[in-house]
Amino acid sequence: MRLSPWARWVLRGAMAFGLLLIYAPLALVLVNSFNSDRTFSWPPPSFTTQWWSKAWASSGARNALWVSIQAGFWATIVALILGTMIAFAVSRFKFFGREAISLLVVLPIALPGVVTGIALSNAFSSVLQPLGIEKGLLTVVIGHATFCIVVVYNNVLARLRRTGSSFEEASADLGANTFQTFRYVTFPMLRSALFAGGLLAFALSFDEIIVTRFTAGSNVNTLPFWIFDNLFRPNQAPVINVVAAVLVVLSIVPIYLAQRLSSDTTSGGRL
Repeated sequence: MRLSPWARWVLRGAMAFGLLLIYAPLALVLVNSFNSDRTFSWPPPSFTTQWWSKAWASSGARNALWVSIQAGFWATIVALILGTMIAFAVSRFKFFGREAISLLVVLPIALPGVVTGIALSNAFSSVLQPLGIEKGLLTVVIGHATFCIVVVYNNVLARLRRTGSSFEEASADLGANTFQTFRYVTFPMLRSALFAGGLLAFALSFDEIIVTRFTAGSNVNTLPFWIFDNLFRPNQAPVINVVAAVLVVLSIVPIYLAQRLSSDTTSGGRL
């Protein structure tokens, strides 16, 4: 489609405005992490790295970061296993209710987080607590896995539908058994989709706060919880900016990799 010069300039301006709207607040967080003024006056009177050293020395931030990493890791593992198995069932087999299953898998990420949180909290109180299992890291992992499964399922299902089953059928015709076919044919084709889905699932889990609020016990404090609880404390505000700045920088690499791997259409899923 050919556009007039005027239309191209309008589109460029809209794109620039959209990018500015998204990234200006993130840039402000990065600048304020070096702001010497505790009240974040603008423009900064001077720059300092003292908040970075204080953030590094904060045991609360380190503990919350470790809890978030554990929750994200285990939720991602559960999502990779269940999401991949469901994707194989929907893609490779025909059965009654297949489309309904696809809807049910995607539904948790479409529901408001508060609805999912209330439902999980009631389920845990009715099922797990009578068995002596209190809310904690386990319930947080289960809660996060409910919506992390969706991104893994979508990535794997899209790859399976794009590649088809011809390679697997050829492998079987050549004498390979089921496990050999999966190891040498199916898994290499799915590898990049699994990696991208795992990265996105971990990012979703790491950032979640609403579902975590309903599923975590009093002894579980994730990094989003810690940031929210300390956000309005004057002594912790500069440290919050440092933690947010670190998260912004660290998020660039996995999001970039996930985007590249999800859009990979020419390499057949090979890394």
